[in-house]
Amino acid sequence: MTQNSPVQDADYQPASTRYDTMTYRRSGHSGLKLPAISLGLWHNFAAREFGGQDSLENARAMLRRAFDLGITHFDLANNYGPPPGSAELTFGQLLSEDFRPYRDELIISSKAGYDMWQGPYGNWGSRKYLLSSLDQSLKRMGLEYVDIFYHHRPDPETPLEETMSALDHAVRSGRALYVGLSNYTPEQTRQASALLRQLGTPALIHQPSYSMLNRRVEGLLGGGNLLETLRDVGMGAIVFSPLQQGLLSDRYLKGIPEGSRASGGRFLRPEHVTDAVIARTTKLNAVALERGQTLAQMALAWVLRWPQITSALIGASRIEQIDDAVEALSKLDFSPQELEEIEKILAN
Repeated sequence: MTQNSPVQDADYQPASTRYDTMTYRRSGHSGLKLPAISLGLWHNFAAREFGGQDSLENARAMLRRAFDLGITHFDLANNYGPPPGSAELTFGQLLSEDFRPYRDELIISSKAGYDMWQGPYGNWGSRKYLLSSLDQSLKRMGLEYVDIFYHHRPDPETPLEETMSALDHAVRSGRALYVGLSNYTPEQTRQASALLRQLGTPALIHQPSYSMLNRRVEGLLGGGNLLETLRDVGMGAIVFSPLQQGLLSDRYLKGIPEGSRASGGRFLRPEHVTDAVIARTTKLNAVALERGQTLAQMALAWVLRWPQITSALIGASRIEQIDDAVEALSKLDFSPQELEEIEKILAN
């Protein structure tokens, strides 16, 4: 752990008003509520102290601000970084220094399913990999359990029964309170949900990608409607990339600014910021301004319009982005005319 960091010496006291304005939604048919806006640690939480390129103190400031605003859910995965594991190490240090007294107020999640270590046991969905990875995640974060443990992606070779049995065992062994799925198709979700229910550990939540520019979960691109599936099986959803890696913000309305995520080219690349995309987001921005919102706020409100969606999972590089996202909750309703106008823009 880092010693004598400039913020570490000041005792953190969260805002006494942190629960006054945040909206909390029940996840499916479970007893668990999540904040309508949750904070993902996919980007910008790999501190240099753990081999990453990010600032530990900026990560600290963002976590503190999020919790002060009532964001109680922090989402991680074994491979978040880079390097893999560094986001969990960063979070573990900040949890120890700032948030340990508030552990029972937090929902902390992790996942396993992608490349994590060399050899045949460091990937996909075997019982060996999932439980070993979970043990490593708990050690990195200094936790006895996570609140939600996800299988991060389907494994085409491992029997689904084995993968779901491993998730069930994670709960029964005290390593996790709930289990979830990520990146599963509607049919895979139905099968996995049925197996978990038979085992006595119902699936709590699904984490798919969803935004105005990526509507696969609605079944518009074929493959079934995931939102209908989640309604049928009683699962909630927490959607990642609701701002499409920042495209659904005002940052790219005039092209790719220097130092932006698209200029770096890791996940959002310059070829994604096309003239057609900019034309579409410019029109969406006009609708947002008429609503008295930023484009990012409207994009978050738009994904949250579905009752199946429990939470929108945002990323952030500075606290102002967290403030902006939470402000979206002050206007979640859309008029029929607004929804029609948005549909026209997205259809073109």
